[in-house]
Amino acid sequence: HPTGSRPRTHALLSLMLLNAARLRSRMDPEGNILRLKEQDRSCWDQPMIARGLFHLMQSTVGDELSEYHLQAGIAACHCAAKDYDSTDWSRILSLYDRLIEMDDSPVVALNRAVAIANVHGAKAGIEAVEAIQNREQLNSYYLLYVVLGEFEANLSNRQAAINYFRKSLELATIQSEQMFLSKKLQELG
Repeated sequence: HPTGSRPRTHALLSLMLLNAARLRSRMDPEGNILRLKEQDRSCWDQPMIARGLFHLMQSTVGDELSEYHLQAGIAACHCAAKDYDSTDWSRILSLYDRLIEMDDSPVVALNRAVAIANVHGAKAGIEAVEAIQNREQLNSYYLLYVVLGEFEANLSNRQAAINYFRKSLELATIQSEQMFLSKKLQELG
């Protein structure tokens, strides 16, 4: 219907389809969370990804650019990569750079820091986290400490990583998140 056939609507539908296409692979058979790099991409719903990409193309009609367009573009980059290592992190960072101009929330900035770390290394990721405006809003957000823990682990700062994962475990409220974090702590020793 013409009322629903608008760029913003297509962008939102694209985002929803591209994210939903990956749901099945986000947990292992025991219900444990799998990070993006651990997911079996062969389980991703390819027809749903194709529909998401179709709607992303439909969203480019006209000159409107919304947060949904940028978020769908980020999801499309993940869906297009054959594996984690071939992910176009530079493109994702570019999209986050534009998204943060529209939504400068600390959560978007944290996600951008992950992209920065994938492009420029964990130290640059930590610096990006430290530069987040209103970072105190993330103090009770368990993923802040997961991100910092991953960065520190990548820099071989084992004790700092453990401390961040412990803090994250204190804040996590969902059992699958708690199991994931406990496993990370065991891996770090």
